[in-house]
Amino acid sequence: MKTAANMVVSFHYTLKDDEGEVLDSSSGREPLTYLHGHGNIIPGLEKALEGTTVGHRSHVAVGAAEGYGETNPDLVFEAPREQFPSDMKLEAGTRVYAEGPEGPVSFTVVRLTDSGAVLDGNHPLAGKDLHFDVEVVEIRPATTEELAHGHVHGEGGHHH
Repeated sequence: MKTAANMVVSFHYTLKDDEGEVLDSSSGREPLTYLHGHGNIIPGLEKALEGTTVGHRSHVAVGAAEGYGETNPDLVFEAPREQFPSDMKLEAGTRVYAEGPEGPVSFTVVRLTDSGAVLDGNHPLAGKDLHFDVEVVEIRPATTEELAHGHVHGEGGHHH
């Protein structure tokens, strides 16, 4: 069986940046499982996995545009201190959340200012080239329910 649209694919991965620092890994955990062709993983990695079979191992370099996108300067802005809970400890690197029109939105505090904080709404890996070492461990056809919902369901089904 090959990785193709509407197939459920499970793979182990190690993600590194350009300097070789490990950013994430499935080592010691369950493999990442996704529905191929439905945008469940970054585009560059999904393209690289197209047509692979169980046991396939490779190194995949994904440019920023095919990963989490280029950094968007419009998503970096200053928010006044009054917009944060009074008891919230703000410091650079802290993740903060707000309710957006389509649900929760996360921001990273870049730096504090005299009147508040500069926030960055870009994904933490936006603008970065990514390097994956992958091993495909399972491929199966998606269920009717998974196809209808556009994502993989765990054992025993899934409820929204």
